[in-house]
Amino acid sequence: MRKHFFIAVTLVMILILAKASLAHFGMLIPSDSMVMQNDKRTINITLSFSHPFEMVGMELAKPKTFKVFTGGKRQDLLGSLKATRVMGHNGWKAAYPLKRPGVYVFFMEPQPYWEPAEDLFIVHFTKTVVTAFGDDEGWDAEIGLKTEIVPLSKPFGLYAGNVFQGIVKLDGKPVPSAEVEVEYYNTGKKYTAPAAYMITQTIKADGNGVFTYAAPVAGWWGFAALNPADFKLKHNGKDKDVELGAVIWVQFHNWK
Repeated sequence: MRKHFFIAVTLVMILILAKASLAHFGMLIPSDSMVMQNDKRTINITLSFSHPFEMVGMELAKPKTFKVFTGGKRQDLLGSLKATRVMGHNGWKAAYPLKRPGVYVFFMEPQPYWEPAEDLFIVHFTKTVVTAFGDDEGWDAEIGLKTEIVPLSKPFGLYAGNVFQGIVKLDGKPVPSAEVEVEYYNTGKKYTAPAAYMITQTIKADGNGVFTYAAPVAGWWGFAALNPADFKLKHNGKDKDVELGAVIWVQFHNWK
């Protein structure tokens, strides 16, 4: 009897830790976050949905929206998407030519993703910021997504160890005490977490919706602020909850 009890407890703990380690992230990764005068003038952007630290991919249907915001205007890029494979699953890619100096905010709204393990839909409004040819004005622009992280630190030109700050917004308003999940894009599986708790780190915003994080190593880091939607979606004829994610991807560099 005692043996069965310990087995049951062990299985429950494994399930809890597995769930804790499987954070979902919309991903929007450009080939470069800072394009200088002598760099290639076309950047390649990869869109996916995954568990980035563990490099476990999931299916990403063609997004509902994929655009770039620059110079105060939005440009629709949905037609430029081409199907690709990311971490063994369906993803998307696009090439975007940079024609003039400026700050370019790329963003997507995916199709709702049904997650049976959580009995809800997931929609991650995902963005990243690219600066080009010396112009860095407008990096803190709010682009009016249903939910988004508005950077309070420049989301480029950061060294590993620097602090990144952002404010979580939902319907244009700050979210006090918002929960923000943080994960490293562990390309090549260079790093191994010492414990499952270290795969996804979780921080809470303050009373004004502001959070702070210092990245320990260089690379791409994803920040996902999760909040319940004020609407439901149908699944098999039944109303289901929707998790809204405000996601931003930020690149940190080695000190050289």
